Amino acid sequence: MLRNGTLAAISALAALAAAFSLLQGCGGSAAQGAALSAAQLATSFPAPPTEAPRSAAFDPANLSVPGGEWDQGQPAGRVSLEHNEAILSPDSPAGSGLNGLAFCLYSVLLEDYSGPASIDFNFGAAPPAPGSCFIGLARPGQRWDWQALPDDTLLSLDSFAPYTYDSGVMLVAVALSGSAVKRLYSFQVGPYQEPGDLPLETITLPAGFSISTYAYPVPNARAMCRDSDGTVYVGSRSAGVVYALRDFDLNGVNDDISVVASGINEPVGVDVKDGDLYFSAISAIYRISDIAQHIDEPAAPELVYGSYPTEQHHGWKFIRFGPQGQLFVPVGAPCNICDAGDPYANITRMHADLQGYDIIARGIRNTVGFDWHPVTGELWFTDNGRDEWGPDTEGTSNNPPCELNRIDSADASPHFGYPHFHGMSQPDPDPQFSAGENPADYSEPVQPLGTHVAPLGMRFYTGSMFPADYQGDVFIAEHGSWNRTPPLGARVTRVRVNADNETSDGYEIFAEGWQDEFGGRWGRPVDVLVMPDGALLVSDDQAGAIYRISYSQ
Repeated sequence: MLRNGTLAAISALAALAAAFSLLQGCGGSAAQGAALSAAQLATSFPAPPTEAPRSAAFDPANLSVPGGEWDQGQPAGRVSLEHNEAILSPDSPAGSGLNGLAFCLYSVLLEDYSGPASIDFNFGAAPPAPGSCFIGLARPGQRWDWQALPDDTLLSLDSFAPYTYDSGVMLVAVALSGSAVKRLYSFQVGPYQEPGDLPLETITLPAGFSISTYAYPVPNARAMCRDSDGTVYVGSRSAGVVYALRDFDLNGVNDDISVVASGINEPVGVDVKDGDLYFSAISAIYRISDIAQHIDEPAAPELVYGSYPTEQHHGWKFIRFGPQGQLFVPVGAPCNICDAGDPYANITRMHADLQGYDIIARGIRNTVGFDWHPVTGELWFTDNGRDEWGPDTEGTSNNPPCELNRIDSADASPHFGYPHFHGMSQPDPDPQFSAGENPADYSEPVQPLGTHVAPLGMRFYTGSMFPADYQGDVFIAEHGSWNRTPPLGARVTRVRVNADNETSDGYEIFAEGWQDEFGGRWGRPVDVLVMPDGALLVSDDQAGAIYRISYSQ
């Protein structure tokens, strides 16, 4: 069995920091970095750490170097990197002076394994130029062997001299040069995973439900929408592309994956209106007119509006057209906790001509999913709670919960509390935000969710496949915590909506198993989409897949 484990490579952190220090002495530009050879790396990069033991208590997200963060070991062959900070960019403040190089270090656990195998590195829409990427491989305590990444981004382990095909920890270092190469969003160790190789047997569901692979691979899959012709469009984040998925024979398995836009700055949100595909970027909305005619022959996207804020922090956008045909676009807070004022921390509704917007709700830290109630027409949305609020260990604090909110049609100017209050009127621990504020002035959530579960996409269930008591309930894709011990999320949850259509009757886990007992994850749900036959699609940006959840008596 080949899988990534959650590894306590604490000494590797010091080694990586030392590598930066050594290479800073080289000086020079990104262009000079491209000229660095594998032999030079072998003499300048520090020796591998002597130990990288597996530990259930180890939380890689809490280890960081300036400008970067550690990949959390995942229990499957394929690993997607959610944050750009997983690699130190050569043109970032932390990466300056590193001879134009960006580095990332991985620990991979091989269990009961004997080769052969290969390593497949995926850089999204902008793969590195030949000669600008090097891969180092080592066993703990042994020497690094560096190889230049070939044009096809696939390296056979046979090419690494010191590697032996047996169980244990393997250390992988990536060195990139050139300021245009900033994002490594996935890599795979071992033979390429076909759909059947995704470990769906780990997913648990209520009785009668089953999960299958709808589309794979869809690297960094994020928000989804469906056109009237049956095409499912999928946004991405670090991949920078928009996909079109087509199930020609309507058998619940996708038959074709096409890229209809590429090179976009985090095109998370997608929606279709009157046959035109709209998708978001950090500060802009784009359109491809008559998209059905351009799936096989992509057209250049048209910039529709380009004046949203440019901050990357919480800048990615889920977008949807509402029941009245207006486009709704959120603007996240440009921080963890701050009061940045308008136009931040809100939901906007664009004008009919898409050349401006009104703010319809404030006090929303970052929503990446919303839907309209099928009976009342009111807008419901998820909101990600603030980070770094004291210790959050099992059985102790629960600060603060993430939220499912509802915009009351009777409230002309709702404010949902951020940054003053969180969850059920919990004041922020920093008095600069909460002192003198009255919780009665702010709307409380319909349902507090788990702490730091990172709720993203949500939909009301309106299909006819699932049992009748699911009608009108909310499904939420919870991406999973990054700063919580123990980790929480990486699941799909259900909120039972009361008969009054305004309150919650309960919050429960619907599908889980993307996260193992050690907190390692082989997948992270991002969005949900109800299909015409009543099945539920779930996107996963880490595994790079779309799943189909169905029900049968």
